[in-house]
Amino acid sequence: MNARATLPPAVVPGGECVFPAEELAARQGRLRELLRAKGIDLLLTSSPENIFWLTGQQTPGYYTFQCLCVPADGIPFLLLRGLERFNAIVNTRLEDVTGYADDANPADEVAAALKARGWQGKRVAIDQNAWFLTINLYNRLVAGFQPLLDGSGLVEPLRRVKSAIEIGFIEKAGAATDIAMREGLAAIRPGGTDNQVVAAIMAATIREGGEYVGMEPLVNSGKRSGIPHATWRRQVLKPGDPMALEFSVAWNRYHASLWRSAWLGTPPDRARRMYDVCLEGLAAGLAALKPGNSCADVHNAVQAVIDRNGFTENYRKRSGYSVGVSFAPDWGEGNIMSLYKGVELVLQPNMAFHIPIAMRDYGEFTVGVSETAIVTETGCRTLSAIARDLVIVR
Repeated sequence: MNARATLPPAVVPGGECVFPAEELAARQGRLRELLRAKGIDLLLTSSPENIFWLTGQQTPGYYTFQCLCVPADGIPFLLLRGLERFNAIVNTRLEDVTGYADDANPADEVAAALKARGWQGKRVAIDQNAWFLTINLYNRLVAGFQPLLDGSGLVEPLRRVKSAIEIGFIEKAGAATDIAMREGLAAIRPGGTDNQVVAAIMAATIREGGEYVGMEPLVNSGKRSGIPHATWRRQVLKPGDPMALEFSVAWNRYHASLWRSAWLGTPPDRARRMYDVCLEGLAAGLAALKPGNSCADVHNAVQAVIDRNGFTENYRKRSGYSVGVSFAPDWGEGNIMSLYKGVELVLQPNMAFHIPIAMRDYGEFTVGVSETAIVTETGCRTLSAIARDLVIVR
């Protein structure tokens, strides 16, 4: 269905698109060049991040199947739930947006649309890494259409280096993150609760222009802070409690994340020592985050600090990951870039990363500190202006 046919007057095609037409055209053009080089006639992707990056389409309703179809030659077309059609029309600049009914099977609808547009018998690939492409849906699509090539990992490398517009969105997210972190830290007090701290954070992120985020704040206290990815749970804050605050703000779906740690009262010597090592590790990672180095070089610089200080068993993780476009359930960029051993991707200017350095005595406490950083021509720059010191609450 043509996006401009039978529209209510108030529905303006592209009226809420966050990207200018020329930026989207350039992105799609780079993908088309890649498809032609690989001999692919049409790529199907259901990843909400890839769809947004290529078209501007964003909706919390991506849990229903949507499929962007990008020809090597020709204009892209989008198939999605009928309820989402007007959403797609106002958020994108697509000419061809088709909605299916709630009682229809999405795989059957995609197969029928591909046949009607003459794609049967052509070299059609699908992004098999997309989180919302289920096995049942994939098998039904193949049965109703034809065998599909594996198109995994074609769009993601194009997203690694951010444009000026994307950097601007990440910077705005970072500025809001700083304000929210200051208010979260100020809300920590004995007798209060972890819920009150999170309420202060979330109120500030929304007030400062943030949108719904890719993952909930990871705020926890006491012994629960020693459990990775624990979230707030009505815990009363007591003297002697550690507190970890890690969260992200989204601005036009671009995220910037931050971690700071606090202690109610005097921290034990071991926790203080571990935190000092986290600070040293973060400094080493940031020093290695520069063009020409690899993702592994950054992690190895951090790991060397951890190992030298005897905390290897307390640091069982990668040292960071790229940030940018994200939808739930993650605020990172998923499988695009990890700062970890063996990842030999070379860093380039305008890549963006979150680098959380955290160590745990599991089930007892966690201390950590992080920065979101942009790779520059000569090194990197961090977005937060908040001191990295362990915050002591009396």
